[in-house]
Amino acid sequence: MNGNHSPQIETAKEELHALTGYVVAALVLSGWYALDRFRAGTEDGAFIRSNGRIEATEVDIATKLAGRVGDILVGEGDFVKAGQVLATMQVQTLEAQLREVTAQRRQATHAVASARAQVAMRQSDRIALLAQVRRAEAELDAAQRRLGRSETLIKEGVTSTQTLDDDRARTLSAEANVAAARAQVASTDAAIAAAEAQVVSARSQVEAVEATLQRIQAEIADSQLKAPRDGRVQFRVAQPGEVLGAGGRVMNLIDLSDVYMTFFLPTEAAGRLALGSEVRIVLDAAPDYVIPARVSFIASSAQFTPKTVETASERQKLMFRVRAKIDRELLLKHLEHVKTGLPGEAWVRLDPSQEWPARLALKPRQ
Repeated sequence: MNGNHSPQIETAKEELHALTGYVVAALVLSGWYALDRFRAGTEDGAFIRSNGRIEATEVDIATKLAGRVGDILVGEGDFVKAGQVLATMQVQTLEAQLREVTAQRRQATHAVASARAQVAMRQSDRIALLAQVRRAEAELDAAQRRLGRSETLIKEGVTSTQTLDDDRARTLSAEANVAAARAQVASTDAAIAAAEAQVVSARSQVEAVEATLQRIQAEIADSQLKAPRDGRVQFRVAQPGEVLGAGGRVMNLIDLSDVYMTFFLPTEAAGRLALGSEVRIVLDAAPDYVIPARVSFIASSAQFTPKTVETASERQKLMFRVRAKIDRELLLKHLEHVKTGLPGEAWVRLDPSQEWPARLALKPRQ
């Protein structure tokens, strides 16, 4: 009996093994497909994910001029406001220069007043000389009239030749006096022009000294190192008493209200992406918390690009740098908990018509 049914049993076993193999293969393929779709973050090509780290805008607080650090008024981890004084530099040398330039400004101001007085004095001299010119011209006119009468009388034989000669001499002397007076007026005009030039020069000196004064005052003001924006002190580089060169760093400030994640996407995804596209960020440290963000930057040129792109497979190597910025209002609500450097995933929605998956939906507390 066993011998009669042995071929049928063997055939059934083979069919069962084949069916089992098909089921296992189908399950494996199904699991691989689901895992692949999950890893790629695709739902009909609507979503894609990439890895990145949380970053924030950093500002180095540095001294503008070389000098010695006077005092540091904040510590690492402190939150500071824009305009708050964070550190001071010693300014004794600048204060001495300020006193020197202030004295130079007083001297320059006195020089302007002296030059103006010279102009006024020269103008008074000119008025007096003009009066002399008019008097000399009047004397010349009288001498010329007298000479004319003498020439008439000499023809009539009424006056003597000596009188005519005297009148001619008086006329020539009056002409010389007029010329001399006019020359003195011209000389005074030149003196006035020189005095006015002195006024301009003195005023220029005042402006130069005032510019130097403003520069020193600005340098004294710059010696108070102020926060350019709200933020938190990330670390201190220098200590009070240290001598720093121009541009020497004193501390580093991080703006926790300007936080973003930088990641890379392949060419196909980057080509479909637009500024303002929605992004969901999931951090490794808080996998159950979904952070909303929007694309704020897409690189105009590819990264990891081969020198010569000729084939489709090579074009798949093209990666574009993308930045997703977290909403400022959300950050301000959780400012004490914001940290940079945390790794996580950025999920990007390529198709705005698709709804976010449940695991990436925003929680009510957000």
